[in-house]
Amino acid sequence: MIVKNRKAWHEYEILEKYEAGISLEGTEAKSIRVGKVKISEAYCQIDDKYQLELLHMEITPYDFGNIHNHKPDRRRRLLMHRREIIRINSKIKEKGLTLIPLGLYYKGNRVKVEIALCRGKKLHDKRASMKTKEAKREIDRSLKSATRE
Repeated sequence: MIVKNRKAWHEYEILEKYEAGISLEGTEAKSIRVGKVKISEAYCQIDDKYQLELLHMEITPYDFGNIHNHKPDRRRRLLMHRREIIRINSKIKEKGLTLIPLGLYYKGNRVKVEIALCRGKKLHDKRASMKTKEAKREIDRSLKSATRE
């Protein structure tokens, strides 16, 4: 895993996950290898021609790049089959969902993006998920201390 969008797990309820390829320029790939990428504010959008794009993902320009270095916040095309994109688009329009990137990772020598269909959480949902997480942590701590004794 190169980078993970922790904010997405807190802000959204994840319904379905998908894997997509990403179209990168040369210096972008080098900058990702170094780990200079932010996806916390990123989201995906489907245009009229059924092309999937990733917006607001910031890849810092490569330090050793030349005049042909990339723009840090350009739109990046995500690569999926058209059938999948059409199916996702119908779900987005029908249920009012959104597409959020959950993380970037390597599969072989290629960079892949894990995207998810999400529904925004309300404030009470966030509080409930924080309570369950804290309760689980407390149980794990007590079990760990009980096994040590």
